Amino acid sequence: MVGGYLKDMTAVHQHQLTNRIYRKNILNGPYDAIVIGSGIGGLATAALLSKAGQRVLVLERHYVAGGFTHTFSRKGYEWDVGIHYIGEVHRQRSILRRLFDFITDGALEWSRMPEVYDRVIIAGDEYDYIAGVEAFKARLCGYFPDEKKAVDEYVRLVFAATNAAKNFFSARAMPSWMRFPLKPVMTSPFLKYSRKTTREVISSLTSNAKLLGVLTAQYGDYGLPPARSSFAIHAMVAKHYFDGGNYPVGGSGRIAETIVPVIEKGGGKVLVRAEVKEVIVENGRAMGVRLENGDEIRAGSVVSDAGVFNTFGKLLDPALARSLKLDRKLNQVKPSLAHICLYVGMKESAANLGLNQANYWIYPDYDHDKTIARYETDPSAPLPVTYISFPSAKDPDWERRHPGRATLEAIGFAPYKWFTSWEKTSWKKRGNDYEAFKEELTQRLLEQVYRYLPQLRGKIDFCELSTPLSTRHFTNYGQGEIYGIEHTPERFELSWLKPQTPIRNLYLTGQDVVTDGIGGALFGGVLTASVMLKRNLIKEVMRQTV
Repeated sequence: MVGGYLKDMTAVHQHQLTNRIYRKNILNGPYDAIVIGSGIGGLATAALLSKAGQRVLVLERHYVAGGFTHTFSRKGYEWDVGIHYIGEVHRQRSILRRLFDFITDGALEWSRMPEVYDRVIIAGDEYDYIAGVEAFKARLCGYFPDEKKAVDEYVRLVFAATNAAKNFFSARAMPSWMRFPLKPVMTSPFLKYSRKTTREVISSLTSNAKLLGVLTAQYGDYGLPPARSSFAIHAMVAKHYFDGGNYPVGGSGRIAETIVPVIEKGGGKVLVRAEVKEVIVENGRAMGVRLENGDEIRAGSVVSDAGVFNTFGKLLDPALARSLKLDRKLNQVKPSLAHICLYVGMKESAANLGLNQANYWIYPDYDHDKTIARYETDPSAPLPVTYISFPSAKDPDWERRHPGRATLEAIGFAPYKWFTSWEKTSWKKRGNDYEAFKEELTQRLLEQVYRYLPQLRGKIDFCELSTPLSTRHFTNYGQGEIYGIEHTPERFELSWLKPQTPIRNLYLTGQDVVTDGIGGALFGGVLTASVMLKRNLIKEVMRQTV
């Protein structure tokens, strides 16, 4: 049911919440903290600090707050850019739901997706991901009747790795004097899983290549195929969706719209078109930020939700970064995969078009590693994955806002190196050859859409393709990556990926601190705020939201 707050909010008010443009004369400092970037990690950190009595200023370079949770519109259509479904929040006592309720003052509502939330199609064979652990196992055993032992052990390992993650990330929030003696006990159980690849673990359970392909069909949610991804990230994503998916009522833009008032209630502000050029560091301490227009804003601490590449590689004085060996640290990680996304609009309702809520994961072959490797070297090779999502079918408030219209997003991977020749061009002004390449990719994604949703042929009113250069333009991620740094086994060995940095009062937050996805980035925000406040915020939130 759509709440009264959402029903009564005008479109103008929604716009004002997340599109307040930076001007120096509207600052109401002094501020206790400045947060660079308004992704879910940055907003969560800011909201938690605000609830603890701090005045927080969030600065966003884009024209709308929210990072990958924001929505955008073209010609009367609306699409989400990064949030397609979220697990666990339908359970009011889950940690994730309680965190969202806390940082939004309970204003964010969720709609549960149906029992089948992911539909996997591999080489023409269809498999349903079904909500509920026992139902999931039963459905898999129906597809693979000889693999019950492997399926049971797989689910056991997913839970074991996920449970071990709690202490692992908690250790990264501890002060060094406490972390040193406890680190082996708190991290060893998790590292036992994170040091192995997803393929290694599942191959130890079964020799059935088709089962391996089906079990790893959600690898697009973390961006690395089985032989390259850590089993730890696979386990955390798989467990996250074991009980099904959910979608924000009113669209993913509601996430920022419901967090911003909490920050403002604490005396803070969230401002857009405010690109930070540099973190001001004096005597080894972060003292504030300098914007691209030259304005300087001071605060007691600075939090970066811009990712480690931007924070250490762009926002700090290069000489300072070298003296702290931060350049060497960045050489230890790589950006995650980039993507293309086709945004499609149709002048009929989702119901009339026969669109349901389940996401489609479409693959040409069961060997995801092989298809990715082939595609990375040959752009004409079959698309290694096509993911199709239907925001207009998932959102119960959609028809009220956009009557008689429907949208979908078709997403695939695309190596950034394919686009480097247009790197120095401007958005919407990249030339005819770029537009021709985009059209080629558009038609390839549309082929997949029409193959599995033939009723849409002739129904499409609008479509627009974004490329890694689009992502780079709007998010400032250097190679158009969407998941921060790669989730390889080596990533989890790097103890410097934590909220604290070598510079006093400069902190990291978001997906590079924990993991990708809205859940990982949100927990990154909680971890960072916990470090800054020297409090266990998870325990406090769980206690306050009983």
